[in-house]
Amino acid sequence: MTDHRVALVTGGSRGVGRGVATALGAAGWTVYLTGRGGTDADEPLGRVAADIRDAGGRAHAVTCDHIDDDQVAEVFTRIRSDESRLDLLVNNVWAAPRGFGGFSDTFWQRPISDWDTLIEVGLRAHYVASVHAAQIMVPQGSGLLVNISSFGSRGHLHSVLYGMSKTALDKMAFDMGHELEGTGVSAISLWLGLIRTELLMSLGVDEFAGFSLERAEDPTFVGRVIDALATDPDLATHNGATLVSAELGAGYGLTNDNGSRPDSHREAFGGGGMFGPVR
Repeated sequence: MTDHRVALVTGGSRGVGRGVATALGAAGWTVYLTGRGGTDADEPLGRVAADIRDAGGRAHAVTCDHIDDDQVAEVFTRIRSDESRLDLLVNNVWAAPRGFGGFSDTFWQRPISDWDTLIEVGLRAHYVASVHAAQIMVPQGSGLLVNISSFGSRGHLHSVLYGMSKTALDKMAFDMGHELEGTGVSAISLWLGLIRTELLMSLGVDEFAGFSLERAEDPTFVGRVIDALATDPDLATHNGATLVSAELGAGYGLTNDNGSRPDSHREAFGGGGMFGPVR
C-alpha cells in the first residue's frame, strides 16, 4: 500500500465515527469524514476534522446526508479528484429511530417509520457507499470496506429492525467479499462491543445492559483496530468475514486509551459471526 493512505469515515461527527476518524488521523491517514452538519470548526463535524489537523494529521469534513444518493456520489467524486485513490471505507453512518428509548418497545408498538432510519440509513446507505468505493478501489487493485456491525446479528438487541440491519451488513460483507475475490480489495463486517461514547459516559453509570464500562471499548480503540486490519499484510485472509473488534485488538496487541483491554461479548451472545472469510 502506498504511504499516502486515504480513508472515508461516514457518520464521523460523534461517537464511533469520531473515534475512528481521530485514530486514523493519528496513524497518518488522510481522513475524509461525512455527516449532515456543517464543516466549520464550531460545528461537531468540522470540529473533528479541525482536531485531527491540530494534532498534525490530515482531515476533511464533508457535509453529506447519506439518504441522498447524489450527495453521496459527490463525496466520492471529490475524493477521486483530490486524492486519485481511496484505501479504506468505514461504513459507520447511522440514525436512531424516533425516541431512541423506544427500543424497549415491541415491534408492533413502534411506528413503521423506524424502517427509514434503521434500514435506509443503517443498511442501504452502506451499500451505496460501498458501490462507489469499490469503483475506485478495484481499478487501483487494493482497498478495504468495513461495515460497523454488532452482536445484534446473533442475539436480540434493541429491536427487530436493528437486528435485521446488522445481520444484513454481515451478509453484505460476505457476498461482496466473494465478488471482490482476486481484485485486491477486501470487505469485512466488524462487531463492536459496548462503546464508551461521550453520551454513554455522561450517564455516570458503571455498567450498561449488564456490561462493564471499565471493560468497554473506546471509540479510538475501534479506529486503531481498523488501522491495524487495513495495513495487515494478511488482510485478504479475512475477506468476507465478520470479526469481533475486541478480539482483533487483542490479537494486534492494542488497548484502550488507558491501557485496558476491552472484553469480547462472544460468550454473552452465544458465539461469533455467522460468516467466515471467503475461501
